[in-house]
Amino acid sequence: MNGFKTAILMTIMMVLFILVGNILGGQSGMMMAFVISLAMNFGSYWFSDKIVLAMYRAKEVTRQEQPQLFDMVEKLSMKAELPMPRVYVMENPTPNAFATGRNPNHSAVAVTTGIINLLNREELEGVVAHELSHIKNRDILVGTIAATLVGTITFIARMAGWAAMFGGSRDNRDRGNVFADLALMIIAPIAAMLIQMAISRSREYMADESGAQISGKPLALASALNKLQRGNEIIPMPNAGTSSAHLFIVNPLSGRSLMKLFSTHPPIKERVIRLQEIAAGRR
Repeated sequence: MNGFKTAILMTIMMVLFILVGNILGGQSGMMMAFVISLAMNFGSYWFSDKIVLAMYRAKEVTRQEQPQLFDMVEKLSMKAELPMPRVYVMENPTPNAFATGRNPNHSAVAVTTGIINLLNREELEGVVAHELSHIKNRDILVGTIAATLVGTITFIARMAGWAAMFGGSRDNRDRGNVFADLALMIIAPIAAMLIQMAISRSREYMADESGAQISGKPLALASALNKLQRGNEIIPMPNAGTSSAHLFIVNPLSGRSLMKLFSTHPPIKERVIRLQEIAAGRR
């Protein structure tokens, strides 16, 4: 169901893209903007693992350095029928984790020292399974495509806004239509951003569900989410950025009230309820 929702949201975003492009006028300008945005976002997608791991100073660990964590990732990867990802640890007291990589063969799972110290084994297994689900569902790719469309819509909207202010539009429309176009130029990027957030939330629900299936312990994941929410409120992650916040299992910006309005994560309470329903066989 969440996969279907994602497809619907992506379709709506494509329609937005076409509408804004038509206002700008001419397919050539629209396609040029799309190609530029595509190149920029897929460039970051190709190197996303290196960028985000370096951003959070994550260190790759071996079985000898983190035997329990390494064995856990290996066991769950086999259950998920995934290649073994690289394992990273961040020296950070904030309890959190994320997965990155352009595909299952080039992937990584990163956890903070805070999450290792906070969660018991079953809870940590639930978190690792959730992150492996993101890899299996290719959520990094979905997120990159969404970011590409948002970036393109924003770029075209700005171009069209300037065109409308300095000479109208391709058909020399009347003044009323110019103002209508300007209104769309303002609304479209905001709508695209909100759709991107909805896509991210949908993928989180999907990762919770498939992660629960991989670990076989939905209630352990639910317990972990509650602990992680409290942990991130008590010890917010000081170096968390808005561009990478969506990668984490819980929002690392949750300690900042303004960021809650634009959260890429669904409410923890709702995620816990869904996991409890899975455990009870109601999902």
